[in-house]
Amino acid sequence: MANTYHQIYIQVVFAVKYRNAVIEESWKSKLLGVIGNLINENGGKTIIVNGVEDHLHCLLAIKPSISISELMKNVKAKSSKYINDNQLTKSKFSWQVGYGVFSYSQSQINSVYKYIENQKEHHKRQNFNDEFLNFLNKFNVDYDEKFIFENLI
Repeated sequence: MANTYHQIYIQVVFAVKYRNAVIEESWKSKLLGVIGNLINENGGKTIIVNGVEDHLHCLLAIKPSISISELMKNVKAKSSKYINDNQLTKSKFSWQVGYGVFSYSQSQINSVYKYIENQKEHHKRQNFNDEFLNFLNKFNVDYDEKFIFENLI
């Protein structure tokens, strides 16, 4: 639409089903590229995708017309298919249901980029559960912890 201007930055965080540590270094960079391309193909603009063995972070820009839930549904489904079609894991691969999404201003993009870029180092000091709860608390997201970690039992 003419005369419509936007600047929307989000970070999406999502985990492997049961938080299994199955994303291997040998194919992780290819997966990150696939996910980045899927974000772009679905109307987003990938800034960085990175993560560790059990979860990923995506920093991206989106238009107001893009549904985050549709974007993530497509990204997760098609990246799971890629992993399974290429038999990258010993058993069937799935992402955990749901994700976290957090918004940022332009002035925060460099620090968020660096945070995502340094996931391997960051997770030597903090596990994913603590990291995710910290995000929810930092962004004042209401949650019930039993539902966040329900599928881990």
